[in-house]
Amino acid sequence: MKRRLSLLLAGLVTIVAVADARESTAGARRSRAKDNTSMSAELEQIKAILQRQQQEIEQLKQQVAARDQALEAALQARNAQSAATQAVSKADTAASQGSATQQSVTALQTGVNEVRASATTALALQEDKKPVAETEGPPAIRYKGVTITPGGFLATETVWRQHALTADVNTPFNTIPFAGAGQEHLSEFFGSGRPSRLTLLVEGKTEKAKFTGYYEMDWLSAGVTSNANQSNSYTNRQRQMWGQAALNRGWTFTGGQMWSLITETRNGLDNRTEALPSVIDHNYHVGFSWSRQFGFRTVKNFNNKVWLGFSIENAQTLMTARGAQNNFVFGTPGTGGGLYNATANYSLNISPDYVAKAAFQPKYGHYEILGIIRPMRDRVYPNATATAASSDGAYNDTRVGRGIGANARWLFHNKHVEFGIHGLGGVGVGRYGNSGLPDATVRPDGTLSLLRSYQGLATLEFHHPRLDVYFNGGTEHVSRYSQLRSGATPVGYGSPLFDNSGCLTEAVPSGNNGFSPGAPSKCAGDTRNLFQFTAGFYIKFYNGTKGRVQWGPQYSRIIRNSWSGVGGGPQATENMVLTSFRYYLP
Repeated sequence: MKRRLSLLLAGLVTIVAVADARESTAGARRSRAKDNTSMSAELEQIKAILQRQQQEIEQLKQQVAARDQALEAALQARNAQSAATQAVSKADTAASQGSATQQSVTALQTGVNEVRASATTALALQEDKKPVAETEGPPAIRYKGVTITPGGFLATETVWRQHALTADVNTPFNTIPFAGAGQEHLSEFFGSGRPSRLTLLVEGKTEKAKFTGYYEMDWLSAGVTSNANQSNSYTNRQRQMWGQAALNRGWTFTGGQMWSLITETRNGLDNRTEALPSVIDHNYHVGFSWSRQFGFRTVKNFNNKVWLGFSIENAQTLMTARGAQNNFVFGTPGTGGGLYNATANYSLNISPDYVAKAAFQPKYGHYEILGIIRPMRDRVYPNATATAASSDGAYNDTRVGRGIGANARWLFHNKHVEFGIHGLGGVGVGRYGNSGLPDATVRPDGTLSLLRSYQGLATLEFHHPRLDVYFNGGTEHVSRYSQLRSGATPVGYGSPLFDNSGCLTEAVPSGNNGFSPGAPSKCAGDTRNLFQFTAGFYIKFYNGTKGRVQWGPQYSRIIRNSWSGVGGGPQATENMVLTSFRYYLP
């Protein structure tokens, strides 16, 4: 009996022990299941994040195709990168929780890296696909309520001339030598970076007006010590420097150094829209009427169809007087202490020049008509040539120059073809021609005689995003005037009695230093007219958001005819080849 009770008790103990063991095992299993459940939840959370990132990437791809939503897409791409970085951090945390889930975490990290790469690619695509209008303009700087825009171009240009002029890439058309000059028998080549140009545009707006300031400079000037021997150190030059107030009511007021109102414009009478000939030569082209000088200009805009403008501009008189006596004065060399060039002559002007101009832009074409008034004077000394010279009876002699001009320009075939014509004529307006022909001469008594002159230019251009081709033809003409002094000596400009007999006979050098080519002693050679024909093209290797890179050659032929005198009227010709390589700032 005792044995049976012992066996029964042993069995009960065993059953309890087994039950406890099973309960302990079940608890352990439940603990492990709980841990696995927590890990799975975290993994599911990370997978959900990746799914959201994938959806955002798909949205980015759609926004790349929609170019008008470029900025929004770029911002979302940056947000995608930020979320991807957070996912990486969570994946690293999961990896530290145990090696059992290492493979899953590694897979998650790979997926996150793919998200990041996709977002970066989408952002780059958006940057490249930005609308051209957002990137073509030059970058501007905002400063104290105004916008500052730099511009210009960096250039390296060359010129070869058949007959030497010692003139870099600025051709003095009225000094092309006759055969009697030593340099006529020598060609020349110059290369230069001096035409490079920098600009600065400052703009600000109020409720009633827009204010503009503009500065433009290059290096096509020379100081007293400038030379090309060693350092090629040439001074910089003020091309333009002006300020402008444009009222909302259509009135514009501009003052400073700028292109003359005589210069043709492409849009209304607006500054910075001047229609310059497409040439490499920085003295432009025969027949082109222009100046850059002080001016104060007022313009009224009538509904962007008609513009009326008036300007007062700095005056200078160009004079050539052969055979004259010392009985007149109209200018003086500059005073160094007064900050003028002491080696240059300045006319003593009675007043500024006055220019009035109207522009019309109907549905087709751009048209301009203009007029100019130029008062000029000199001081006459009737007794300066008497046996007992004196200033008794001295007086001022005043003459008024005047001229009229017209411009017209048309665009064809979606603005790929452009044709323009220009003309200016009058008395005393030679200075506004490109060749610098004289405005006036003098009579034997010392009074002024204004010369009649004409200027004309035609241009034809073909424009393409990668290629520009241009042709120009121009001419300038000046009349002659002369009288006899004391019944025998001709005085004036272009007289039939002036001696031209030595113009075609080469003269010996005038010095022994090698820098003094001979000049014929009997050669008045007063210019009657000049003709120039030019053809060239530019290849644009790059023309986009980063600026423009272009190269082009130009051929030009110039003919200079003189007024006939004793020995005839000599002719001079010049053939030139120029090249230009430029990078325009964006």
